[in-house]
Amino acid sequence: MADPRLGILIVGASGTLGRAVAAELGARHDIVTAGRSSGDLRFDLTDTDSIVDALGKAGALDAVICAAGHVTFAPLADFKPAPFGESMHTTGIADKLLGQVNLALAARDALREGGSITLTTGILSDQPIARGSSASLVNGALDAFVRAAAIEMPRGLRINAVSPTVLTESMAGYGPFFRGFEPAPASRAALAFSRSVEGLQTGQIYKVF
Repeated sequence: MADPRLGILIVGASGTLGRAVAAELGARHDIVTAGRSSGDLRFDLTDTDSIVDALGKAGALDAVICAAGHVTFAPLADFKPAPFGESMHTTGIADKLLGQVNLALAARDALREGGSITLTTGILSDQPIARGSSASLVNGALDAFVRAAAIEMPRGLRINAVSPTVLTESMAGYGPFFRGFEPAPASRAALAFSRSVEGLQTGQIYKVF
């Protein structure tokens, strides 16, 4: 018996990772794409109203995946004590961290019973690098949120995260930050999203490194 086709919203579907996730899951399921400037739906992770509005327009969904989020890479010496809006941490906290948390909370209220939420963190929560302190902060916070949120999800909903190393396709831009790291192709990272969506586990951080 074939598995049922699921309705899956992929945020960041036009990016390197998002395209691979859409290709991996699109062979078996119905994909709705979303992003800031492209996709079936447009919204900004830093705009909570646009997140809620987009989920309302997406139709019946069984899964929400986020493969988007921005952080600041800079030497720690450049970070100064500053209030949120003036801090160099603001981009990472407002976009990748709070944006994904808000997406997860909105998805919790919009998904069908038994649905799943998959966020994206990254290797720097486990293996820090120079100029990556903000990314480590954000990724670590997201990992902790996923583990905690899983125990309170209603209606049989599940939440997991995928934590990939630097992607092979991104080495041209990010290679100088990740000297000595073995990159992974986006297609390999995409398999972890299938594991999250099509499996039964919750509160997991699927590490692809």
